[in-house]
Amino acid sequence: MSVIANTPKPPYFAVIFTSTRTEGDHGYGGTADRMVELAQQQPGFLGIESAREDVGITVSYWRDLDSIKHWKANAEHLNAQKTGRKSWYDSFKVRISKVERDYGI
Repeated sequence: MSVIANTPKPPYFAVIFTSTRTEGDHGYGGTADRMVELAQQQPGFLGIESAREDVGITVSYWRDLDSIKHWKANAEHLNAQKTGRKSWYDSFKVRISKVERDYGI
């Protein structure tokens, strides 16, 4: 993902997922791609941006808090969360923010 998400006029919400990974893939790459594909199908999904160096940062954008709640409860996503805790991440943090203003070129 190297494209900046084309989000609507605020307000909307951002889920910021930061992580440090364990060694090896352990199925991570395929599941990460599937989670993006699945998130894009969810009502209220607005876009996603991701970057990884020593710390990975993925920001997904959502219309409202209910959309985020439904995404978090998606069965396939729940399974990926479990596997992530067990196999993929040394550490992670999820932050949810309301976007009040954005600008750019």
